[in-house]
Amino acid sequence: MINRRSFTRAVGLGVGAAAASLGGASNTPAAFAAGADRPGRPAAVIPDVAPGTRTAFTGLKRIRAGVLDIGYAEAGPEHGPVVICLHGWPFDIHSYVDVAPLLADAGYRVIVPYLRGHGTTTFLSPTTARTGQQAAIALDVIALMDALEIPRAVLAGFDWGSRAAGTVAALWPERVKALVAVSGYLIVNVPSQKNPLPPKAERTWWYQYYFATDRGRVAMETRQNRHDLCRLVWEETSPTWNFDDATFERTATAFENPDYAAIVIHNYRWRLGLADGERCYDRYEHLLAARPPVTVPTIAVDPALDPFLPTTDGSGYRRFFTGPYEHRVLAGVGHNAPQEAPTAFAQAVVDAGLLAARATR
Repeated sequence: MINRRSFTRAVGLGVGAAAASLGGASNTPAAFAAGADRPGRPAAVIPDVAPGTRTAFTGLKRIRAGVLDIGYAEAGPEHGPVVICLHGWPFDIHSYVDVAPLLADAGYRVIVPYLRGHGTTTFLSPTTARTGQQAAIALDVIALMDALEIPRAVLAGFDWGSRAAGTVAALWPERVKALVAVSGYLIVNVPSQKNPLPPKAERTWWYQYYFATDRGRVAMETRQNRHDLCRLVWEETSPTWNFDDATFERTATAFENPDYAAIVIHNYRWRLGLADGERCYDRYEHLLAARPPVTVPTIAVDPALDPFLPTTDGSGYRRFFTGPYEHRVLAGVGHNAPQEAPTAFAQAVVDAGLLAARATR
């Protein structure tokens, strides 16, 4: 666990087991209210909505936090229990465009930030290193919480967002009320990344190796190639999601951020041990390399059609979650879980709050 004094020092350096199977629009009953702070109230059961019901956020905001000026969407009551929803790559805040109003209606204050290098999130200084390593992104979340004066929140994410949420939960558990982690435990141990995966798994990660080359870097720096590559990843990782052109284009605007290519390329090269991280993050990365356990109440979610998952039973990462825990499978859902299955995802957030409430009784 990292204390707040250590985090402030990092900013100064330049950082600023029950399993349930759920379909794309399934609900799981709960016993207490969404906030789960007042046992005895009726549960929030999320109503079914079709993916794509909403197309836009209202009231986009910005705030200076750490080394960034963070763009984010906000919904729900100002004083409701807070959930921070974190997107992945190649996605953006629109992964939560249907989830956010569902949680707002359940009484949550919902914060959905653009990660560094995406959308309207920009660096405050041109000299700050454009690193995409896991500790940097996690510290961006802590900085955002500090700037918004949020002491604790439910964190929910997928892909890069799941890794960031899990990192915060592992290093700063006092800031995390509960966790919803798509694909479970994604904290990276860089040395272990040197070991090859089975060939079929390696093929799924083709773009990661493409980005290790100058050819891949140039592709990400070239607007049309970047656009088409990201669309291809959407199609491959969500094989049954019939999104239309407009849905992709709404997210693709986030890829026009001037730091997008640099952040994406560094993220994947760093994870393969092909690019150095920043020294100001060394302490955190050292702790993360030891694969610290997540002790906060957690609901782990595995999309059944996510090509990156070797299995969907959660057995490969179960040992890393030592607190109250549930595992769920999203039947018929691919990688972009919140956008493909907004009802089930929102219900997992509500139920994670319930899990936390039960743990404190």
